[in-house]
Amino acid sequence: MARDPVCGKEIDEAALRAEVGRTPHGAPVVDPEKGVRRFHDGKWYTFCSLDCRSKFIADPEKYIQAT
Repeated sequence: MARDPVCGKEIDEAALRAEVGRTPHGAPVVDPEKGVRRFHDGKWYTFCSLDCRSKFIADPEKYIQAT
């Protein structure tokens, strides 16, 4: 389980990466309601929602230092 650095919620990484479909060009589609990820400064961060991800993007150092 991963932990959201913004709100602290635990996220099931297997559910986050579970494929729910494919685009017309064959790229995998996942459900953003299960969580989202963001690559920052050489590391992947996992978030419970797009809202938490947006807060992290606005001020990543605030949340990185808190963890």
